[in-house]
Amino acid sequence: MDEQRTGACLCGAVRFRTSGPLREVVFCHCSQCRRQTGLYYAATDVAHDRIALTGSEMVGWYRSSEEAQRGFCTRCGSALFWQRDGSDHVSVMAGAFDEPGGLAAGYHIFCADKGEFYAVDDGLPSFQAGRPASASSG
Repeated sequence: MDEQRTGACLCGAVRFRTSGPLREVVFCHCSQCRRQTGLYYAATDVAHDRIALTGSEMVGWYRSSEEAQRGFCTRCGSALFWQRDGSDHVSVMAGAFDEPGGLAAGYHIFCADKGEFYAVDDGLPSFQAGRPASASSG
C-alpha cells in the first residue's frame, strides 16, 4: 500500500498530496535557502508522478540559479518546492506537510554558508558544500 501524505502552504491556496516513500530530509544552509526562509531549507523529495497539486495556478516559480528554481505560494509567500532543471523529482519543504511526523532526518549541506547565530550539532552528517555522491541515494 502506498503511503499518502498531504500538505499545503500557510493560506491553503496550494495543497499537495504525495504517494509512496519520501527521501530523508536534507537540511540546506546555502545562502539562497537562508535568505528565502530566514534560516535553512528542510526538504524531502518525491517523483513528479507521485505528487498531485491543487491550486497549482497559485504556485509561482523563481529561477534562483542557472540550474534550479523555487516554487512558492503567490498569495501567502510560503516556500514550498525546489526543482533542479531536468530532474524527475521535486523537493518539498518538510514543514509544509499537514502531519510532518514520520519523516527521517538525513544530513546537512552547505554548512559553510550557515548563519553564525546557530550551531549544526545534532550528530547528523554535515558537509561544508553540497552532498558528495556517496553520502546518500536520495
